[in-house]
Amino acid sequence: MSRIADIASSALAGHDDAADLSVEAVHAFLSQLTATAVVTQRESISLFDALGRVLAEDVVSPVSVPPHDNSAMDGYAFDGAVLPDNAPIDASVTLRVAGTALAGAAWRGTLGPGDAVRIMTGAMMPAGLDTVIPQEFCKVDGDRVCFPARVLRRGDNRRFAGEDLMKGQPALRKGERLSPAALGMVASLGLPGVPVLRRLRVACFSTGDEILSLGEAPREGAVYDSNRYTVFGLLARLGCEVVDLGLVRDDPAALAATLQRAAREADAIITSGGVSAGAADHTRDVMQKLGDMAFWRVAMRPGRPLAVGLIPREASSQPAVLFGLPGNPVAVMVTFLAFVRPALLRMMGCHEAAAAPSPLLRARTTGPIRKKPGRTEYQRGFVKTVPGALPEICVAANQGSGVLSSMLEANGLVVLRHDQGSVGPGEEVDVMMFDGNI
Repeated sequence: MSRIADIASSALAGHDDAADLSVEAVHAFLSQLTATAVVTQRESISLFDALGRVLAEDVVSPVSVPPHDNSAMDGYAFDGAVLPDNAPIDASVTLRVAGTALAGAAWRGTLGPGDAVRIMTGAMMPAGLDTVIPQEFCKVDGDRVCFPARVLRRGDNRRFAGEDLMKGQPALRKGERLSPAALGMVASLGLPGVPVLRRLRVACFSTGDEILSLGEAPREGAVYDSNRYTVFGLLARLGCEVVDLGLVRDDPAALAATLQRAAREADAIITSGGVSAGAADHTRDVMQKLGDMAFWRVAMRPGRPLAVGLIPREASSQPAVLFGLPGNPVAVMVTFLAFVRPALLRMMGCHEAAAAPSPLLRARTTGPIRKKPGRTEYQRGFVKTVPGALPEICVAANQGSGVLSSMLEANGLVVLRHDQGSVGPGEEVDVMMFDGNI
């Protein structure tokens, strides 16, 4: 039994071969397929180069963050024991100001009973002091500071050493995809670089005699190649190293040579077009001859035809993973977001939480949405905020899979589930937002 068939026997168990695959079944299959296709080579890089990269090992903190107790406010630090219990509403506290503590150095003065220290945000708390009164509550008269007793409690506005992270604790876990916040966290530990997995290499090309390369003169019945540039953008946004193999005509020998080159040079391959059962679609036949392939009809709209397989690689026991996407521009983007993106994140070495699809937003529809049960639909729409209520989404009037302009006008996809029917105005729906994904 082939590897594809072996995975299918468990991931697609109980599926009716005559029926279209559900979106959930495809996810289960791809999760198993990519589990052993994770990059393992690693390198150490500077933080300026690390955005979007995947950690190769845990980052363990060599220091506590913050390294000392410090003030969360500009104000006056004092011993909170002086605050009276059950103070009347007009009670106040008056303290003597013994000095000023600035950020970046310890205050070395001497404190007596009832003394306070003027303190700046981030400055170390002087020994014996545990509370900070913000300066906006204070009245200062010479070396005296007075404030209402009931505006705070003992311990307020004090940050503890190690409150963010204790020395010896993992700050970030292996498989984490480094975000701007993660870069700041690593920098706060004093580390100039991080160990990461190498970038996933993904080859892509478009197929079809009806496709024109940019710069070619227009001709009747032909369209310019948009899919390759869309896929390039999606891969670059994901942080992959893109191997662009251009446009390949409907010639079996050329297709075979390009697929073999792609397998040599990349970990994954993405093609667009040629995976349906059309008479001129040689891509499907060539894929079957070169690799271990599955060709599916997925119960989704847009993007029904989908091919997934493995192409052997020279001098490697790990074959390249191939994703054959539909030819229509919107279908390419939707199938990438639905299936390819999470699969590539797993191959990049992300742990399951980091590879999981982004959480869906709940929004109310501004009008009716037509939908047939029995397939998952991804309808383009524009979400806008509504003060004090759920966001609203208006779906695009033209949901054709060739209308690429609708992806520009939309900022998310309404995800209508397999068993779901039509939706009425004002009903709640799930939305996959584009921000950060495309």
